[in-house]
Amino acid sequence: MAGTGLWVVGLASLLALPGIFVSVSVEASPGDADPHYRTCVGECQNTGIIGGNIISHCQSRENDSISAGSSWYTQEALRVQWKQLNCMTDCRYYCMMRREEERRLGGLSPVQYHGKWPFKRVSVFQEPLSAALSALNLLMHFTGWLSFFLLVKYRLPLRPQTKKTYYEYTGLWHIYAILSMNAWIWSSVFHTRDIDMTEKLDYSSAVAVLGYSLILTLLRIFNVKEGATRVTFAAPILAFVTTHILYLNFYDLDYGWNMKVCVAMGVVQIVAWAIWAGVTHHPSRLKLWVIVFGGALAMLLEVFDFPPYKGYADAHSLWHASTVPLTYLWWSFIKDDAEFRTSTLTLVKKAR
Repeated sequence: MAGTGLWVVGLASLLALPGIFVSVSVEASPGDADPHYRTCVGECQNTGIIGGNIISHCQSRENDSISAGSSWYTQEALRVQWKQLNCMTDCRYYCMMRREEERRLGGLSPVQYHGKWPFKRVSVFQEPLSAALSALNLLMHFTGWLSFFLLVKYRLPLRPQTKKTYYEYTGLWHIYAILSMNAWIWSSVFHTRDIDMTEKLDYSSAVAVLGYSLILTLLRIFNVKEGATRVTFAAPILAFVTTHILYLNFYDLDYGWNMKVCVAMGVVQIVAWAIWAGVTHHPSRLKLWVIVFGGALAMLLEVFDFPPYKGYADAHSLWHASTVPLTYLWWSFIKDDAEFRTSTLTLVKKAR
């Protein structure tokens, strides 16, 4: 890859490193604006008791103050901060469950709290179904990337002089795999333990992989091979995605705006691949059509949200489920594309 191409790869990788040092409390949902809920959380944090539940993390908090001379990163200070964080999250959970039960008995529908629907915990997992499906998506990306790596490295012919692959997008797909696996790792962590840091890492990683995949989509469908031209395609998208990630982390974690940005990037990719599949003679274009239509239907689950069924399965978790087979098909198409481009280039070389 040319030097300018390496610049694109390096900068794209930086997109997966969001700022996590700004702690902003998100108070933008009907549930957490409820005065009954707020009162319950305040009393729970002060007493460590809510109904029949005793929150051990909230007990003896008078002994948990950090001395004025100690640093925030000392072992004792970190232990106290973690205990206080667990106290807050446990109080929020039990107060949310109690308030939702009151709403159910009153004939009211569920509402969101701190940007999320009320889910029932399973052990340490705050959203068990989404966490498990995120881990499954991570596994699908890893196995898909591994099979792609073995294909281009050992099964397909290499250029005699440089020993590099004939496929011009090999390095870019490797970066895509890294960003995708990073995004699903943080998705699994976030759905397991929803705190400010894991939320920002999840959102920022998802935006990063969406932005990078948009760049890769444009480079592939327009068959861009030269490093300088790739930079021209990538630079404005990288600038926008970087600005958006900084906005989410350091200014305002705006759920609505972030959803619009992600949906817009997703729609552009789906439309671009759909048009390309309609005009190309690629041997795997039928497989691409299935991915395009499946991705469009899956995106509807992100747009038309609904409360979790039985406290576990909401629209977002079903979206996670739908991406599992789509990921398998997607990496299958990428491998087909590598074989197609390699066979085309080697035949051209032999014809000369």
